[in-house]
Formats: sequence, C-alpha cells, structure tokens
Amino acid sequence: MKEKTFVDDINRSVYDIKDTEKDAYRIRQGLTEEIVRKISEEKHDPAWMLEFRLKSLEIYNELQVPDWGPSIDGLNMDNIATYVRANTSMKGTWEEVPEDIKETFERLGIPKAERESLAGVGAQYDSELVYHNVRKEVEDQGVIYTDFESALVGEYADMVREHFMKLVPPTDHKFAALHGAVWSGGSFVYVPPGVKVSIPLQSYFRLNARGAGQFEHTLIIVDEGADLHFIEGCSAPKYNVANLHAGCMELYVRKGAKLRYSTIENWSKNMYNLNTKRAIVEEGGTMEWVSGSFGSHVSYLYPMTILNGAGSHTEFTGITFAGEGQTLDTGLKVVHNGPNTSSFVNTRSISKSGGCATTRSSIVVNPTAKGSKSSVSCESLMIDDISRSDTIPAMDIRTDDADIGHEASIGRISDEAVYYLMSRGLAETEAKALIVSGFADQVSKELPLEYAVEMNNLIRLEMVGSIG
Repeated sequence: MKEKTFVDDINRSVYDIKDTEKDAYRIRQGLTEEIVRKISEEKHDPAWMLEFRLKSLEIYNELQVPDWGPSIDGLNMDNIATYVRANTSMKGTWEEVPEDIKETFERLGIPKAERESLAGVGAQYDSELVYHNVRKEVEDQGVIYTDFESALVGEYADMVREHFMKLVPPTDHKFAALHGAVWSGGSFVYVPPGVKVSIPLQSYFRLNARGAGQFEHTLIIVDEGADLHFIEGCSAPKYNVANLHAGCMELYVRKGAKLRYSTIENWSKNMYNLNTKRAIVEEGGTMEWVSGSFGSHVSYLYPMTILNGAGSHTEFTGITFAGEGQTLDTGLKVVHNGPNTSSFVNTRSISKSGGCATTRSSIVVNPTAKGSKSSVSCESLMIDDISRSDTIPAMDIRTDDADIGHEASIGRISDEAVYYLMSRGLAETEAKALIVSGFADQVSKELPLEYAVEMNNLIRLEMVGSIG
C-alpha cells in the first residue's frame, strides 16, 4: 500500500466530517449585554445566574487580553456565535437521539465505550448536552452525574450556587470572565463520602458549528474518602474560520478523597483553546491529571491544583504535540498551602513541521507548606530544524523546609535510531512515529485503553503528515 505523505491525504474523517447544521437556535455573532440576556432567557436561568452573567460581562470588558503568551489576534469575538442549540432536547436513551447527531457520536465511539467500560456518559453537541445516561449500579451508590443545567435548578441547586466559579472567579482572567457570561452545557458530579466508583464517568464535547464557541462548565465534588476517575474527550471538524473553546472545570477533592481527570483534546486546527481547569484538595486527598493536547491553532491550557490540606498530593502527566500551524502553550500550576504536601510533574512535548510547543510550570510553596516536596520533569522532542520548543519554569518557594526539584531536556530524533529501524524494514515515517510513540509512552500508559489507542493514532497521523 502506498504510504501517504501529505497532511491533506491523511484520513482524519472520524473527526473532520462536518454535519449539516440543523440548529434549533443560533444566537447572532458578537458579545453584548443583549446577547448575554438572550442566552440566559433561552436557558431559563434563575435570577442570580443572570446577575452573575451580566457582572461577568462587565469584568470581561474591563480586562485585557494576556500579553505574555502566543498571539490570539485571529480571534475576534464579533465573529463568534456564543450559543448554538442543536435541534434536539437532551435524551436519556441512545435510541431517542436524532440520527444525524447519533451518527457523529457513533463514529467517535461514544456508545460503544459506554456499553463496554464506562459508568456514565454525557455527550455535548455544540452548546448543550444531547445525551446523558448513568448506570443503575452507580446511581444506587448515591453518585450524582447530570447535566449542569438540571443541577442548576434541581435538588442540588444550592450546592451548585455555593461552588459555581468560586475556584475560577470571573476576575481570574479575561476568558474566565467570558465563560461566566456565556457558559452553556457541561456536567455536575457529586460522589458521596466513602464511595469508590470503580469504572469511569465520561463527558465528550463535540463542536460542529462553524464560527461558534463552546463554553461548557464542569463541576465535580468528590466527598470525603471517595474515589472517582473522570474522562473528558474533545473534537471538532476543521473550518476556515476561527472557532473558540473556553470551558471551565472546577474540581473539589475532599479529605482523603481521590480524583483522576483524564483528557484527550483533539480540536481542529482552526480552534482557539482557552480552557481553564482548577482543583482544590483537602487533607490527605489526591488529585491526578492525565492530559493529551493535540489539536487547536492556539492553546492556553494550564491545569492548576491547590493543595490546601496537610498531606495532600497531586500528580500531572501530560503530552503536547504541536504540528504545522500550531502554537500550543500548555503546562500546569501547583500551589502548596498545607504542610507535608507533595506534587509530581512529568510532561512531554513534541513539535514538528514548524509547530511551537511551550511548556510552563509554576510551583508555589507558601510559608504554611513546611515539609512539602515537588519534582518537575519536562522533556521536549523536536522532529526537525524548523520547529520550536520552550520550557519556562517558575519556582516561588517561601519556606526553607521544602524539597523542590526541576529538570528539563530538549532533544532531536536520532538519525542513527531512524536508520536502524529502517534497516529492519520500516518506512521512515513509521520509524519516526515509533520513536515518538515510545517518547510518549509514559503518558499513554496512564490513559484508559481506548484513549491510549486514540493518542497513538493521532501521533501516527501527525508523523505521516510531517514528511512529503
């Protein structure tokens, strides 16, 4: 079989098929008070949420676009539709979902994953969830997993109001304020004390609409001594206009609890990914991040963990792959507040065909965090001589009683290694893809099987497209 040698030849159809837009409602482009009020009206917000949205809009208009990261000059909010509702309400059984939307998620493997290995699934299409289901045995444990709009006005409304945008306030940065003004969709999860959810929950976000934004809000509370693995997947077809993703994840890990949050972000290369993820961990709790960033034109993505409780712990394992036309500015931040807290960070970045991968790490150890430990390792691999990789560490240590370490390395693929593999019968693209997959192995082995397979397939697609 002839080896494909150009990006345009690569079969990425599972992600790039564009469904015919049959929106039930699409708000006009731009960002005004009238538009924010209309979104609130369409979503039947309680009065306090409308007030919150309008205040967030004020803050958005006051704040400046960040000037320290990659340029987002190509993003013009006047050209973005901030709310697009598909021509369906949310369904609780797969059979009820309209055929065209069902086919999209079937291609992405969501129903199959649900049947085989997941405790619950939420599927968002553009601005709203179109499908949500939880296994009965999980519900019987008292686990709440529902769409955010239902949680906002239902039995857990007080809990939602108590926690909504408290970890990520609108004043945090301009796009947090944007999110506060126009958020839509997302999930609410509550795991009761002591409950161990043995199989993962998953949310999948698909943005099909051209020139639109997606602003889902995910709130997860893992109560004392509980345990949860939450998986997030993202994708979108490619358009010749800018799309925007500015979701927000707020994660609460109570005393002695554990939360693992796994993500594969495979946005198309016209996407501006300005996502905010933040967790706060109480005494003896554990927060684990596993992150794969492959898509988007520009990304600003820095999951943050606040270690408040004594003996709390976080781990971050991430990989970023920046190809042609991509500037992926990713990393993480950890704030050590409690004594004897610990963090372990292992990131890998790959850049090729002129792509730029920047890894930022920020470790803050406050005076109250005596006896704390942190280890940060950042490794970068450049496939060619036209790509770029940067590592930007920041260490703010405010106590002498701490053990903090950082190491970074940047390298190129060895010609000798490629030659050796080619001498064993592999094509050059296959040889390089194998080396890159090995470099990324430490991340892929932390992912659920279907996501590890997806990550390795994405690496192969990118590598085959890098030679021509």
